[in-house]
Amino acid sequence: MRPNITTTKTPQGTFLVFAIIFATVFSFAHGGFEHVMGTVTKVSAQSVTVMTTANKTVDVAINDKTTYARGTTKVAAADLKVGDKVVIDATGEAPKLVAASVKIGAAAAAVSHDEHTHK
Repeated sequence: MRPNITTTKTPQGTFLVFAIIFATVFSFAHGGFEHVMGTVTKVSAQSVTVMTTANKTVDVAINDKTTYARGTTKVAAADLKVGDKVVIDATGEAPKLVAASVKIGAAAAAVSHDEHTHK
């Protein structure tokens, strides 16, 4: 004979379980990094400022361990310029983000003056 046990499910308990699962999967899926995507608006020896795709300005610190790449090619920190599209993998939490890697978008092809005026 089975004991008569009554259980109830609460919406808060179910939400908590899903929130924990989502947070765990999300952090492993992204390698534990905070991703900053957007356009570089300022570069200094200590930080990069990015206007994100959500129209927020984010400052990310850089250091001697920060790596830089354009596509699959490693580049120097000096190759990062205002106007570049970037994806930065950063550690920490805003406002104290530190860039582990900066991936610079492919350079846009230059358009000659003739191409603009002779369409």
